[in-house]
Amino acid sequence: MFDLKREAPDDWWEVEALLDLCFAPGREALSSYRLRDGVEPVAALCLVARDEEGTLAGAIRHWPVRVGAVPALLLGPVAVHPTHQGEGLGGLLVRESLAEAARLGWERVLLVGDAPYYGRFGFTRLEGVEMPPPTNPERVLGVELRPGAWEGVAGPVRRWNEA
Repeated sequence: MFDLKREAPDDWWEVEALLDLCFAPGREALSSYRLRDGVEPVAALCLVARDEEGTLAGAIRHWPVRVGAVPALLLGPVAVHPTHQGEGLGGLLVRESLAEAARLGWERVLLVGDAPYYGRFGFTRLEGVEMPPPTNPERVLGVELRPGAWEGVAGPVRRWNEA
């Protein structure tokens, strides 16, 4: 059983340590991190999961971005501590955060990831949505939180605060 809560400021260092553990060194050099630079995550969609002992077991964050001029959420990173992988925690974090995003009125979410994993949450390849290089276009996936939300949406993905 996991206790799922909104990430608090006191969780920041613990979450960063988990991300360092789960992802290769230099993770901040990835193109998705350039979209996060100078932008605050959507606090209501940043969740942490703690196990029965109160140890951080997983975390997920979402960031506002624009595809052309259209607002969207960039999901990621999502991380699960190696001792809890295979327990369904990653799926729980994704499902809960997407449900909350829909409740908050967000219409579309994108990410860079593996289609076989994220397909079970409704993510499919986005045609014409361009992440900063060197992102593989096959890994740019999206899900609609409102039917038709991705129809006609194309162009470069930019930081939320870029004009």
